[in-house]
Amino acid sequence: MHQPRPPGNIAPHIPADTYQRAQATGQPVVIVVHDPAPARIEWRRLLIPFAVAGATVAGGWGLVAAICFLLDAAAHTFTVIAGAAGPIGIGGITLKLARRK
Repeated sequence: MHQPRPPGNIAPHIPADTYQRAQATGQPVVIVVHDPAPARIEWRRLLIPFAVAGATVAGGWGLVAAICFLLDAAAHTFTVIAGAAGPIGIGGITLKLARRK
């Protein structure tokens, strides 16, 4: 039956005869472990933060453009209503909202 390896770094198996010979003669046992190649920078690791930052910046500029458009539309609407309404008077005080050309 195949037993799964425990997680983490463990020493490779040393054959019993090699271990017993090393114990009897006192010579050291050299274990060579091949490390994987040095990790390269993965593109996904760099691309995801830049994509999120770019989307945030684009969304922020889109929000600013939408607010500017809405304020411009509100100002034009106010100008049209004020021009059509004429002067407004309350209690003897008259306020002229828009100038006629």
